[in-house]
Parts: sequence; structure tokens; C-alpha cells
Amino acid sequence: MKKDNIFITGYAKLPKGITASQLYGGEIVIGIILNRYSSRILDAECSFVTDTAKKYAKELLVNKDLNDIDEIIADVEDNYFGMAKKSFIAVLTNCYEKYRIMVDRR
Repeated sequence: MKKDNIFITGYAKLPKGITASQLYGGEIVIGIILNRYSSRILDAECSFVTDTAKKYAKELLVNKDLNDIDEIIADVEDNYFGMAKKSFIAVLTNCYEKYRIMVDRR
């Protein structure tokens, strides 16, 4: 039975030389719980090192519509200034692409 909420993960390479890259084998990982039908992000967790970065990433994502990926990326571009910005955008794009594949299969 299909549930209303689904879980999607995304992966992307991190820049060399930053702590997260050393701790997580060079990759950033994000897990997103979203409503299958509305694409509303209900919860998110990212493998940043500090709790503050994890919390901020979550604030940028929760209650957003994953179909508005351009708006989400613009928010990241305008407000996130960590070393992993490009990787964060790449991992979000990866999640969006997985979601679109799932939606297109319906």
C-alpha cells in the first residue's frame, strides 16, 4: 500500500579539504520526507558536521514544495554561505530528479 509520505535520499561530492568531506568519505547526503502528492517537504536532514548547519539546512527546506526546486536553490544561493554550497545544491537537485522519476511512473 502506497503511503502519502515518501522518503528520498540524495548524494553529491563534497569539496576536498573541508571537515564534512573527511568525516563522510567525500560525500554529502540528504534525506527528505515529503508528501507524495503535494511534494511538500515535511522533514529533512543533511550530513553537515555542525548542528547549526544541519538546522539551517532543514529551515531552508521544510514546508517548501520540492517542485519549486528553482526557488529552493535560489534560497540556498542567497542565504547559505558554507563551503559546501555547490554540493548542497547538487544534492537537492539529485533528490528532485529522483522525485520526478517517481512521479512520472505514476
